[in-house]
Amino acid sequence: MITVSHRRPAAEWSPHQLPYQLLEIAMPRFVVTGAGSTGSATARLLAEQGESVRLVTRSGSGPEHPGIERVAADVTDPDRLTALIEDAEALINCAAPPYDRWKQEFPPLAEALLTAAERTGARYVMLGNLYGYGPLDGPVTEQRPPAPSTVKGEVRARMWADALAAHRAGRARVTEVRAGSYFGPGAQSLFLILAGRQLVTGEPARYYADLDAPHSWAYPADVARTLVAAVRSEESWGLPWHVPAFATLSARALGDALAAAAGAPAARLSAMDDRELAELALKFPVLGAVAEMRYLTHQATVLDSTHTERTFGLRATPLAEVLAATVNDLSADRP
Repeated sequence: MITVSHRRPAAEWSPHQLPYQLLEIAMPRFVVTGAGSTGSATARLLAEQGESVRLVTRSGSGPEHPGIERVAADVTDPDRLTALIEDAEALINCAAPPYDRWKQEFPPLAEALLTAAERTGARYVMLGNLYGYGPLDGPVTEQRPPAPSTVKGEVRARMWADALAAHRAGRARVTEVRAGSYFGPGAQSLFLILAGRQLVTGEPARYYADLDAPHSWAYPADVARTLVAAVRSEESWGLPWHVPAFATLSARALGDALAAAAGAPAARLSAMDDRELAELALKFPVLGAVAEMRYLTHQATVLDSTHTERTFGLRATPLAEVLAATVNDLSADRP
């Protein structure tokens, strides 16, 4: 007999229930929420490894692959999310609200995800970042305690604290993967948004940063590989993990490398000041949320990922490969 979610036989559902409940018949092993550059890469990586994946987004978007079922759903609804991950082995969250709506929209999203994980027993991997650490004063390991100094930092720190409390209380199995500054195809990276296309076409570019401060840069495919390694390992639970950086470079040096990889003239990258950012935010309001995190682009932000590399046997993608893929992506719609 065909069975559906919640372990009720299909014959017991009334006819008006079947269209919705039949979505739960072929329950995937993994559920991924969010189909940005990292969520899509994670779902695709699992599918290419032969896993069945359910990719959940508000719009039902995501990569096409025989092993990926794309579902449109509101992931802030804990009941709907619970139904979607019932009997799945693991939940990997890569979803995030708009950058300028974190304070209002991230807490209910995080609560729904954790609630669904607790209800179903699915292992829960969170995609995190560095905001909860506060300003960094040197290469940072996962042992650094949270010290948020901004609203967004407090939001991220609280999300991990709540998940870790659930883990320690035995209500859920959770872990968090933390990445540095994103760079690569599809990445919603401030560097690429403000300067990427200009650098590959030889035009002047301006970026909101101390151009000579070193940063650890994360490639979305490497973030996906770390998420998948964490979900498969028995050593990952209850701990945070740093994504191996493909390079630790200043924005100036990365801009030079990107221009060179594109065969463009030498990079002409200069620093954008606070006034310019504020003026740009009048046209693109989401950029108004960037100033709060100023220290991330104006101070050194360097990660130590030794623990991740040794535990999971991961290595970052070579810089040349990242640059080539990024150039191809930025050049895709050029005449």
